[in-house]
Amino acid sequence: MSDIGQSVNQFIVETQRAHPSATGDLTGLLNDVISACKKIANLVNRSSILGLEGYANSNNVQGEHQKKLDILTNDVMVEHLNWTGHLAAMVSEEIDDIITISDDYPKGKYLLCFDPLDGSSNIDINLSVGTIFSVLRCPEGIENPSHEHFLQKGKEQVCAGFCVYGPSTMLILTTGFGVNGFTLDREVGEFILTHPDMQIPEDTSEFAINMSNQRYWEPPVKRYIDECIQGVDGVREKNFNMRWNASMVAEVYRILTRGGIFMYPLDSRIAQQGGKLRLLYEANPMSFIIEQAGGASSTGRERILSLQPESIHQRVPVILGSKHEVERLESYHL
Repeated sequence: MSDIGQSVNQFIVETQRAHPSATGDLTGLLNDVISACKKIANLVNRSSILGLEGYANSNNVQGEHQKKLDILTNDVMVEHLNWTGHLAAMVSEEIDDIITISDDYPKGKYLLCFDPLDGSSNIDINLSVGTIFSVLRCPEGIENPSHEHFLQKGKEQVCAGFCVYGPSTMLILTTGFGVNGFTLDREVGEFILTHPDMQIPEDTSEFAINMSNQRYWEPPVKRYIDECIQGVDGVREKNFNMRWNASMVAEVYRILTRGGIFMYPLDSRIAQQGGKLRLLYEANPMSFIIEQAGGASSTGRERILSLQPESIHQRVPVILGSKHEVERLESYHL
């Protein structure tokens, strides 16, 4: 186990040293991503002062109205990462096509998928938002990646992480060897290891779902939520609490620290588009983190990390968190 109090840079370097075949490229890429997240944290923290609240006069590729910070944080990620030599290409939830690396810069061996500002609808009411990222290997011999090269199953991710910009700024990171949490010390500008080897309890009495969509849910989800709401008087014979932040980073962080189940299931309104959350930018990285912490993640019918992506902006249902609750809800779909 790593020592509490060490910087994220020290943690990453020591992790690299434990793998003699490592070249240091991933270390460099993660440092670049972390640097971008620090700048985004500052922008979020000062958004009111800088006049960055409210909507921009544009929509993203999904047709959703963009916040000003959606656009600005996307630019921060691209500008911090496009010249460093660690990436072959990027894709963003906010951009329709692949973000290519200019021929003026060296190209690396990794691909990056990111959501620059998850939960941005919360920005104007001072609730937690965040950045989610996923690192994939660029197939060997590919100098100019196309869409198909990003369509890798979630279980093939090299690394995944997210930052949550709340009362404190937290970085959650996995490289496939457990999950660790770091807190930004603003006085020194460093992320410090504060939550080593995060583990999700297998059982929980807390669920997170948007109850306003209840009339659109499929029968298995209705059954599960009804049982939770019935509490000690129902078949579960225990009381449940409900939480809903409308910010996936906040929901997943809570699950990592005290357990729970988060659901954005398939419903009749969104069935045609496949679900609400994006596979490459949200579902895959969060599922990788959740599984590495001992939890489970599913569409309700199959493991998310085993899905074969069909497009870079594909949407899927998401059910993740404490293992036994996810398995129970899966069993109701059978």
